[in-house]
Amino acid sequence: MLNFYKIVKENLNFNRFQYRETVCLEYTCPIDAEQIGIFSRNDYLVYVLSGKKTYKTINGEWTLLPGQTLYLKKGAEVIHQYFDDEYCMLGFFISDELIRETISELQGKVVLKSGENSDEFTARMVNTSDYLEGYFNSMLTYFRGINRPPDQILVLKLKELLINLINCDGSLCTYFKSLAETDKPSIKQIMEKNFCFNLKLEDFAELSHRSLSSFKREFSQLFQESPGKWIQKRRVEHAANIIANSSQSVTQIAYETGFEDVSHFSRVFKKITGKSPSEYKKSMVF
Repeated sequence: MLNFYKIVKENLNFNRFQYRETVCLEYTCPIDAEQIGIFSRNDYLVYVLSGKKTYKTINGEWTLLPGQTLYLKKGAEVIHQYFDDEYCMLGFFISDELIRETISELQGKVVLKSGENSDEFTARMVNTSDYLEGYFNSMLTYFRGINRPPDQILVLKLKELLINLINCDGSLCTYFKSLAETDKPSIKQIMEKNFCFNLKLEDFAELSHRSLSSFKREFSQLFQESPGKWIQKRRVEHAANIIANSSQSVTQIAYETGFEDVSHFSRVFKKITGKSPSEYKKSMVF
C-alpha cells in the first residue's frame, strides 16, 4: 500500500503548504491505476474540486463528487478512480498535535457539542456549509498564489478549518476531544480498523505513532500475542463472517481480508478453523 502522507509531504510538484506535521495541498491525482490502496498516519480531509473518486474502508465506502467533503481517520483505505474527468481536490493532512492545540484553546471559551461514539467511524461525510465553502475558496487563493503565506496566517487558517468542523459535526467534535485526552493513537483502535489491509508491521507502527520496537512491545502487552499471529487470526475471523453472510467468492474474500494469495488464505483459514473456506460455507447452510 502507498504511504499517502509521505507522498504528499515529500512531493514538491504539488501546490502545498506545511506547518509542522500538518500538510495541506491542491492535488491533481497523478496515479492512473483504477484501484489502489493507500494509508496515512495523519487524519485527512478531502474537498473535491473536480472529478469523482470512491474511498473504501473496513466499514463503508463513499463516492465523492465536486463540492463534497470527506473526513478520514488515520489508517488505510482502497480508492477507486474514475477517468471521465480529471480528479482534483484540496487535501488537509491534519496532525493530532494541531487538533489537541485547537481543542485546548477552545475549552472553557465555547461549548463543544457532542455526537455519536467517535470510535465507530473510519470516515465521515461532512455537511456542506457556506462557511466551509468560503474557507475552501479562500485556501485556493493561497494555493494558486505565488508566495507562501506566513506561518502565523497558515496556522490560523488550519485552526479555522478545525473550528468549522467542530461547529458543523458533533461526532467530529467528540472525536477531537478524545484525541486531546491522549498523547498517542490507541493501538487497539488502529488494529481493529486496519487489520484487513495489506500493511507491514512498520506501517501499523507508523499509524500508531510509535517506533516498531515500542509498537511490538505494547501490542504484546495488550493482546498477549505477537502482532503477526493476532492479525492472521483476526483476518480469518473477519473472512468467516463474510463467508457466512455473503455470496462473495473465495478469491474476493481473500483479497478483502488482506491476503495476497488465495492458496495461502485457504491454508491459514483451515489451520485456524479446521475447515477450508468452501467447507465452512457448506457448514453454514442449514
